[in-house]
Amino acid sequence: MRRGTIPPYRPPAPTVDTLIRWPESFDTRFLVFVDVEEEFDWSAPLEARHRSVTAMRALPAAHARFADRGVGLVCLVDHPVASDTEAVAILRDVVADGRSTIGAQLHSWVTPPYGAPSPGDSYPGNLPRAAQAAKLDVLTDVLGAAFGAAPIAYRAGRYGIGPDTAELLAERGYRVETSIRARYDYSADGGPDFSRIGSEAYRLGSLIEVPLTSVFTGALRARGPGLYPALGRVPHGRGVAARSGLLQRIALTPEDMPIEQALAAVRIAVRDEGQRLLTFSFHSPSLEPGHTPYVRDARDLDRFWRWWDRMFAELDALGVSPTTLDAMLAAADGQI
Repeated sequence: MRRGTIPPYRPPAPTVDTLIRWPESFDTRFLVFVDVEEEFDWSAPLEARHRSVTAMRALPAAHARFADRGVGLVCLVDHPVASDTEAVAILRDVVADGRSTIGAQLHSWVTPPYGAPSPGDSYPGNLPRAAQAAKLDVLTDVLGAAFGAAPIAYRAGRYGIGPDTAELLAERGYRVETSIRARYDYSADGGPDFSRIGSEAYRLGSLIEVPLTSVFTGALRARGPGLYPALGRVPHGRGVAARSGLLQRIALTPEDMPIEQALAAVRIAVRDEGQRLLTFSFHSPSLEPGHTPYVRDARDLDRFWRWWDRMFAELDALGVSPTTLDAMLAAADGQI
């Protein structure tokens, strides 16, 4: 049951003193997050019965591609995957590379205990505190049992954190929260509003918040944080601004983000903005055609992999190297 009629959750923007000050030895790095989850129809209502994880069979070959580049994966695993024996075996092989990590992803609609659904419940942070805590406990426990250690990184399904999430995570020993998609606003659908939050990692109590990197490109990019939300209130405003080269918001993902725009965004982030940690993300069902709107057929899958080939070449040219979750935490804590 949803927590009642309340305004959308708008996390406060970080203050200067909470931003992570990366040591020089950290250089400029990147992380790749994977939402490791069940398959479902993205255009249909979300239902607890949709728990198929057949796309996991594509993960070993995909992992090998990343491993050949020295790139580990932060696998944010949800309940249907963590409770499937074959999927767990696949993930154990992935994390045996010494670079990859298991984290938690809470899809509230497929994680027990179940209650009567209410509008907005697909965003876990909208649940009453006790319901969110109970689902988080179940997910944390099943991951701990499957992989021999409790997860320390968390993502809410649909990026749906709420006012209780950070405290609940800290109580359970989590260290990294990565549900914020920088500069995105899901409030029209009942979700949180991150439009005030940029891509820089920051301290959130005892947690390190690592937003998904989003970059404004175009002639008016310096005005992006204020102008982009305003354009959303103008019919076709954002589309006109993007087509005219004035302003575009680019998230670092191969899913629905053309490579040329993504490459331009990375160059701006590194050269112009001086960002020291870039975060990339995609959904595991996109590794097999037919499960997400981003990879519908073999041609889309080929485009997905060509996106990564070109991105890795650009990162190499810019001197941006992969890191691991543990190394990132050590740098944030001043241990390197």
